[in-house]
Amino acid sequence: MTGDQRAGPVDWPELIKTSFGPSFWIFVALAVLMAGVCYAVLGPETFAAAIDRDRDLLADLLPRVAAAQVVAGFVWVLLPRERMSRFLNRHRGRRGLFIAATAGAVTPGGPASAFPFLAILAGTGADRGILVAYITSWALLGVQRIIVWDIPLMGIDFSLLRFLVGAPLPIIAGMLARRLPFSVTLETDPPIGVEDK
Repeated sequence: MTGDQRAGPVDWPELIKTSFGPSFWIFVALAVLMAGVCYAVLGPETFAAAIDRDRDLLADLLPRVAAAQVVAGFVWVLLPRERMSRFLNRHRGRRGLFIAATAGAVTPGGPASAFPFLAILAGTGADRGILVAYITSWALLGVQRIIVWDIPLMGIDFSLLRFLVGAPLPIIAGMLARRLPFSVTLETDPPIGVEDK
């Protein structure tokens, strides 16, 4: 905390409203609805088994998400954003899309690692074409998924064919995203409870 910033009391309702948007609450409502359907249709034993599996999944997933967020926070603070912005400004054409597609393909892990890095890219001034190319490549061409899933289950021939067919798609998606008539903005408001004095 700097000398000109002082942490005030946290406004919890505002923090929850800012942190969890409408889509989150829609998913919560759907989850509660499906839980009620499961209980009514399949009975309390199946409902309890589903809750046990969900608890195990949450216990397995939550530490990974927390670790990924901490790493993303450190990268956000340590990343030389001016240098990154200059690099992205120099490579705004098709070369930038190719670099973003390559970075997406080699980004390890799941959404907890890819989407924080996507937010970092947006914060350094990457245009929407680069953002779309990166996340499309991560979703379609992730090298770790090819090694762990494609090759063992489908074989090297199918895996190579799928990779070659899908390789141009992130660049095409990035080019299309640049032509769409909307803008991408990143919220950079200060944390709730931090006031400038």
